[in-house]
Amino acid sequence: MVVEKSANNRRIAKNTLFLYLRLIVTLLVNLYTSRIVLDALGIEDYGIYNVVGGFVIMFSMITGTLSAAITRFLTFELGKRDLAKLKKVFSTSVLIQFFLAIIVFIIAECIGLWYLHYKMVMPTERVPAAIWCFHFSLITFCVGLISVPYNAAIIAHEKMSAFAYISIVDACGKLFIAYIILISSFDKLIFYGLFIALLSIVIRLIYGLYCRRNFAECSIKLVFDKNLLKQMFGFAGWNLIGSAAGVLRDQGGIVLVNAFFGPTMNAAQALAIKVSNVVTGFSSNFLAAVNPQITKSYAGGDQEYTFDLVFQSARLAFYMVLFLSLPLIFNADFLLSIWLKQVPEGTILFVRLVLVMAMVEVLSYPLVTLMLATGNIRNYQIVVGGLQLLNIPISYLLFTQGCIPQTVLIVAIVVGQLCLFARLIMLKKCVGLNVAKYLKNVYLNILAVSVISVILPFFALKLCAEIDDLVRFLVVSFVSILSVCISCLFVGCSEKERKMFFSKIKKKIYCHD
Repeated sequence: MVVEKSANNRRIAKNTLFLYLRLIVTLLVNLYTSRIVLDALGIEDYGIYNVVGGFVIMFSMITGTLSAAITRFLTFELGKRDLAKLKKVFSTSVLIQFFLAIIVFIIAECIGLWYLHYKMVMPTERVPAAIWCFHFSLITFCVGLISVPYNAAIIAHEKMSAFAYISIVDACGKLFIAYIILISSFDKLIFYGLFIALLSIVIRLIYGLYCRRNFAECSIKLVFDKNLLKQMFGFAGWNLIGSAAGVLRDQGGIVLVNAFFGPTMNAAQALAIKVSNVVTGFSSNFLAAVNPQITKSYAGGDQEYTFDLVFQSARLAFYMVLFLSLPLIFNADFLLSIWLKQVPEGTILFVRLVLVMAMVEVLSYPLVTLMLATGNIRNYQIVVGGLQLLNIPISYLLFTQGCIPQTVLIVAIVVGQLCLFARLIMLKKCVGLNVAKYLKNVYLNILAVSVISVILPFFALKLCAEIDDLVRFLVVSFVSILSVCISCLFVGCSEKERKMFFSKIKKKIYCHD
């Protein structure tokens, strides 16, 4: 058992390295791509594209439920080492997603065109371009939907190197598209949507080819297993509440901001989300490597190891987000002025709040994985999903009272904290999670690290207020990073973890000598 856990930890470390390779390359390419796309489209068209795309993504409240079910069932059967059941799950999943993509396409076309014509706030002359962009965004979404079983198979098998290489191809393709629309004489919004849709088809074919060549279960057969369908749809049905709540919070917030403040503010919101995605990418990659182990260890009946993974991954994921977020929060104005040729109004505050929200959310991801692994999610989704659904009505009421656009994120941060505590209570009832231990070893731990980490950068920013922007950025960033590292090591880590850390450092030094 000890040898197996050691092998699992090495696999997590190896997969995390592959995912970080993917992240670093795609991060650099995507940041530069965003700059080019914003410059090519302009603030208004960029905002329109993100609203249209966000409206399409809202349909994932339906499709995302089955996606979560597919990932859970594939990983669970791998943990139980049942190849026959695994093949049934995969074939059933592909058929479900294919027919679901057709249904979503038809429904979305009807509702989406009505929304674009009668509800969306944008200049009249841009309506035809927005409609074409909507069609292409919907195609992109449906292609991604069909790809879900293949992506889930890669995650379940923990072959993260495939994700790394294919994602790099995807990022480079988007950079190529950005240059095409920059020099194109055609309507840039329409052609951007078209080329993104074509790229999604190419990436889908690559994923499919890789899976068929490497995984025994990824051969599609016509399978109708009534009991399996009932289990998957039952799981998906209850998961619909949580999926809908998450999508409505994010994409519904974009639609609300558009309705009250217009597409220019949507551009600021979209850019902030891109910054957040960059930061959370580091923790997401780490969690993507850990999550299959949480599900497999639960399926194998090793509850103690499962809880240890949940606690440790929550802390480490938070530290990663804090490490990257703190310099960005204190230097948001300077970094945005370098990244973008024109910074939309309100972007700085959006960026700071979305990073705080990322830190709140990352704590919940391992808890969600554990709950999904159990398959017993009815009461959990009713309680937690119900809380998340409060985001939109509360934000709407505050907007009607004249609150600023960033209010939608403030509401999400507060509700996110309530959802975290609700998850803990539900997991205690469902799997016997020790809530007091979690609060002590995770929540209070990261709270102390956060408070201590902020003190030195705050004073550094005040002391450097009158000096050159670049020098201030370098000083505050260095102090922020140093402060987080010291806080994590001496406040966040236990004595055993510190000894292990210093032992590994000494071993590296002696090996180098």
